[in-house]
Amino acid sequence: MRIVSLLPSATEIVCSLGLRGELVGVSHECDHPPSVATLPKVTRTLIPCEASSHEIDRLVRQRLQTQQALYTLDMETLERLRPDLIVTQALCDVCAVAEAEVQEAACQLPGTPRVLNLEPMSLNDVFDSLLMVGEATGRDTLAKEASAQLKARVEQIAARTRRAVHERARVVHLEWIDPPFNAGHWTPELIELAGGIDCIGNRGKPSCTISWQTVLDAQPDVLFVAICGFDIERSFKDMPILEAQPGWSELPCVRQNRIYVADGHQYFNRPGPRLVDSLEMLAHALYPQVHPIPNGVPAAQRITV
Repeated sequence: MRIVSLLPSATEIVCSLGLRGELVGVSHECDHPPSVATLPKVTRTLIPCEASSHEIDRLVRQRLQTQQALYTLDMETLERLRPDLIVTQALCDVCAVAEAEVQEAACQLPGTPRVLNLEPMSLNDVFDSLLMVGEATGRDTLAKEASAQLKARVEQIAARTRRAVHERARVVHLEWIDPPFNAGHWTPELIELAGGIDCIGNRGKPSCTISWQTVLDAQPDVLFVAICGFDIERSFKDMPILEAQPGWSELPCVRQNRIYVADGHQYFNRPGPRLVDSLEMLAHALYPQVHPIPNGVPAAQRITV
């Protein structure tokens, strides 16, 4: 089977099922596992990544309002790769090539490859995505085993939380800073499993823009920042935007020095196997005495203000 993945989480799922050898093309953002870096790229972004967060947000909103594309498919490369299966998503138009464009492209390709859409909104949906890819690729048994192993790691955290966390911290989790975006989808579930309370709340729904006043009203004990598409270094560049907001120094999370930054490009915003790594990272940040950080999982960086 010849597989093309159009989003990083799908690439990670495909490779976790032992299908790296069948993967013939990936998106411009796919970078894990490292071996996929040598594969042909079949997409590119039309949004300048070097722009400021505010400018990126403005351009994305403008393009969505005018139905302009955020990404383009390299049809010449796709035709050359002759995929049997294209794995993509219809969850978020900001995260990957639009579903309609992928379907239209598939109809033009030799052999009309199957298009598999992954649309996880919860942690269990992510595990189901593994099963869907397993079914589509003939790796059903391996997919069930991989899903079971991930669920076991989640249950370990949930069990420790039930046993040892008696007073839950109030958490605000931002996936964008300028303007602030409250993380939705599976993130409120991760916070609850880790022992926190998502004090804004958006479980099972898309992430959404919020006002700074909403953060002030929430009075979080912990502020966790994992900016979608940004690594640690790029995220740190945006932190002064938050620190300049009115009332910043009076927030409980600031007074208690409980502000954490994580790599939002690699973790939290990729609904694949490493979403469990993200849970372990978050749990350790909230309650390091309860949740040790596993080997191979980076700890979130704590900011001292």
